[in-house]
Amino acid sequence: MKKTENFKNSRNIPQLSINRVVAMILFSACLFAWPILLAAQDKTIHGRVTTERNDPVPGASVVLKGTNKGQVTNGNGEFVITATKGAVLVISSIGYANKEITVEDDTRINVQLSPAAKDVGEIVVVGYGTQKKKDLTGAVASVNLESLREAPNTNIGQFLQGTVPGLNVGIATVAGGTPPISIRGRVTLNGNQNVLMILDGIQYTGSLSYINPDDIATIDVLKDASSTAVYGAQAANGVILITSRKGKINQQPRIAFSTSYTSQYPTIGKLKPYDREGYLNYLKEAFYDKAYLAPDYTTPNPDFKIEDVADNSIRNGQGGLLPNNYDWFGEGTNTGTISETNLSISGGGDRVTYLVSGSLVDQKGFIVNDKFKRKSIRANIETRPLSWWKVGLLSSAAFINQDGAEPSFGSLQRMTPLIVPYDTAGKLIPFPMNTLEPNPFTTYHVDDYDRTNYFFANIYTDIDFPFLEGLNYRMNFGNNYRLSKHFFSSIYDAGQTGRAYKEFQDYYDYTFDNILTYSKKFGDHDITATLLYGAVGRKFNSTFSEARGFPRLTLSYNNLSQGTNQFAQSDAWEENLAYQMARVNYKFKDRYLLTAILRRDGFSGFAKNYKYGTFPVLALGWILSEENFMKGIPAIDYLKLRAGYGINGNQTSRYTSIARVTTNAAYVFGDGGTTAFGQQVSSLGNDNLKWERTKGLNIGVDFNAFNNRLTGTLDYYRNNTYDLLYSVAIPNVTGFGSITTNLGQIRNSGFETSLTYNIIDKKDFKWSATANFSTNKNQIITLTGMDANKDGKEDDLVSSSLFIGKSIKAIYDYQLDGIYQLNDPRIPGFPVGSVRIVDQNKDNDITQQSDRVFLGRQEPAYRVSLFQNFSYKAFTVSLFLNSVQGGRNGYLGNNNPSFFREDNSIRVNNLQGIDFWSPGNPTGKYPRNISGSRAKIEPSMYQDRSFVRLQDVSISYNLATSLLKKFKAQSINLYVSGKNLYTWTNWEGWDPEANDNDGNPMGLVIGGRPVLRGFTVGLNIVY
Repeated sequence: MKKTENFKNSRNIPQLSINRVVAMILFSACLFAWPILLAAQDKTIHGRVTTERNDPVPGASVVLKGTNKGQVTNGNGEFVITATKGAVLVISSIGYANKEITVEDDTRINVQLSPAAKDVGEIVVVGYGTQKKKDLTGAVASVNLESLREAPNTNIGQFLQGTVPGLNVGIATVAGGTPPISIRGRVTLNGNQNVLMILDGIQYTGSLSYINPDDIATIDVLKDASSTAVYGAQAANGVILITSRKGKINQQPRIAFSTSYTSQYPTIGKLKPYDREGYLNYLKEAFYDKAYLAPDYTTPNPDFKIEDVADNSIRNGQGGLLPNNYDWFGEGTNTGTISETNLSISGGGDRVTYLVSGSLVDQKGFIVNDKFKRKSIRANIETRPLSWWKVGLLSSAAFINQDGAEPSFGSLQRMTPLIVPYDTAGKLIPFPMNTLEPNPFTTYHVDDYDRTNYFFANIYTDIDFPFLEGLNYRMNFGNNYRLSKHFFSSIYDAGQTGRAYKEFQDYYDYTFDNILTYSKKFGDHDITATLLYGAVGRKFNSTFSEARGFPRLTLSYNNLSQGTNQFAQSDAWEENLAYQMARVNYKFKDRYLLTAILRRDGFSGFAKNYKYGTFPVLALGWILSEENFMKGIPAIDYLKLRAGYGINGNQTSRYTSIARVTTNAAYVFGDGGTTAFGQQVSSLGNDNLKWERTKGLNIGVDFNAFNNRLTGTLDYYRNNTYDLLYSVAIPNVTGFGSITTNLGQIRNSGFETSLTYNIIDKKDFKWSATANFSTNKNQIITLTGMDANKDGKEDDLVSSSLFIGKSIKAIYDYQLDGIYQLNDPRIPGFPVGSVRIVDQNKDNDITQQSDRVFLGRQEPAYRVSLFQNFSYKAFTVSLFLNSVQGGRNGYLGNNNPSFFREDNSIRVNNLQGIDFWSPGNPTGKYPRNISGSRAKIEPSMYQDRSFVRLQDVSISYNLATSLLKKFKAQSINLYVSGKNLYTWTNWEGWDPEANDNDGNPMGLVIGGRPVLRGFTVGLNIVY
């Protein structure tokens, strides 16, 4: 469909004047160079910052109170700063309580820091600002990135698996791939299901594979309505806030270099195709009725010859078997590798801070030509023209190279070892099996140019108004631009006549935010109010040119005019959003907390009657540990209760509310006349299509106990989504099959907890453990609301597998009871070796209407992970276990590698280790039907996908301080690590967590992709 509809709906949303924005940017940028020199101080202070056990505290901040002047301690905890007598130095470091020291006559001072209540004073990034963790009223969690830096992850998403309860991250099976990510399960049927990504305050619409993980300082996850509401309708599925690293005020230039090399191997066990001997035995078992004697078919038939049943493709001219034993699988795969190098320089004075970084990543997957190369650069610069004014630039660029095409992995598994890919002259044989099954290397021997360039920039100004203390204005102008080029040619396409194409795509979006914040503390009252006005615009264009039928392809894709048949397509779309938000954070006596939010969103994709939606939130918090009645409980160091209730929206995809037009071949004038093209309406519009609304309740507890050795959070949530966006089937007499409308209600609820315990905390030995646990359940409450049978019960949408009172991924299917043996009585239509289906109504027939039952659900029952960190002097060892469990009848996946004997199934190879039934293997799990007619019904076979995975292990060594001084470095760290080392599971097939492109689990199927086990050696150096 050509998306050339009138954009009048988009114009109903206020759009930003680009000229005005550019003028503002230029005005701000011209002020970057305004330096204001500070007066020289009187004396030089030498100091050292240590813990209570006299261990150095590197990276601690030492700042002159009331100024922006400061230093950062080196690897030995030392610092040098100039100050006048009577000045106050503020020393701070994450995990320790701040300490203030007044400068006296001494020029050398030693400072000891005491541990702070863990996490309580931590600053957490929230929407449009930051907050102390103790002041949060919503469900916000931070990812411990430092513990996973040494894992071989080229994608930020791969860092997130199992790290935060409620953050559900799958697994990627392609080089550089982004795993599927969700937060707290599904709250919609057909609405937007994507988690909102915010990079440095700006909505990020690119792939996570474009971001260099080494550039990231923090990742925070917003999970409930009271924390996500500031981002409105686009945050219905949760928010991930990514903040990049920056320089620090008065920091000496810091140079960080890291390099690593990873080898990767598939975790597939026996999932390889048969070699020659195995394939011939597999073929023999497929003809057990000939290879063995009746009646029990277990005694070998001495007259049986495999050549008599083999396909012609594996026989020579004399009828004998070809002598080959070609390893198709081995030739199409190799050892996966990742080579990564990062370099960054950061620092700053009292007016300017900076960070510049570059990175090179070269990943080769297990399948030949599964490649991912990334070159990335980043420049984060901030200047203070005046003490109350900041202007900055957060920018990055990534250049992605995915040239080359894989051989067909499914065909590599199907090809029998008795045939070869090349003839005696070394020329590729397009169809070596003499069927429509192509040579898997026809997709490999191509000319493929696949590049994507991605650019991100956020230009901002931040003003603390000097005439009114506490009033701040911030302007963000963020830009995402993506340019993709995909050029391709293959002589084997288009029926061996050759095909080539060139495809260009470009995408651009901007975000313009105006944020006004006022903070004031008076007496026991502390209030922060935030106002936001912003707009987002997005544009996409693509052009596709193709030719087929080439006399030769010597010029590859660079001269499409040589093709006999030439085609051209183009596409474009545009959408706009506008939004306003007001938020009030109020704190009384440092113990009673209130957050109130009102957000209003407008989106061009909704109908003219419902362009805007308004979404309120209210959340409360109570720090009980500040109450007098809690002071007598010494075990409790910190305890907070919080509860929030609010409404979030969810938006539809573009153009679903309007009638759309397509162009197709429509008329033929006269016999043998030419075809004329015409336009026709392809979908119905709906002037009343409106926003989905999710009403969410979250109740949580945060606590520290036992002298802050134990910290934890607990959360219970319940979300109800109304006015679901859904395509409802309508009578075909209308000329259309469906219309998008609002209907029904679903419920999503769950429980989450995260606990961290410092088991041992000695000077030379430390041992800490973090456990995460989460459950989630969804339920369909109503659908159409219609009662077709007038029996007082609402109808299910059986054809869409949606059932009232069940989960969205409920499994309504046939119950199985083994496999029909040779002499078993059978229901008509089910031959020997097929699956026995339970006849629920005992009528000796199997039908969809009468014999299907609820078997369980595809969603898991719970997720759990355990991270442990051990350190002894300079050695550190970390272990990370991750698990997804189905519980009772949960996390089920279809896994039915059934065999039906026909021409195709006997000429293609199969995977080793599949336990097919046969008379000689009566306990086989999977059906083998050789009757010549398919079973009346070939049902799905569901298995539990539950697993426990040893996901990450690392061992690192920090060189001693004396060596650091010799090399003039702050730190030198050597490490080895492993990823996906072992998985305990009863799932048979490819990895239990891996899904195909349609989101279905990959069982014992041809074409599944393996998850890779990785081993890494790395080095980190900081100067």
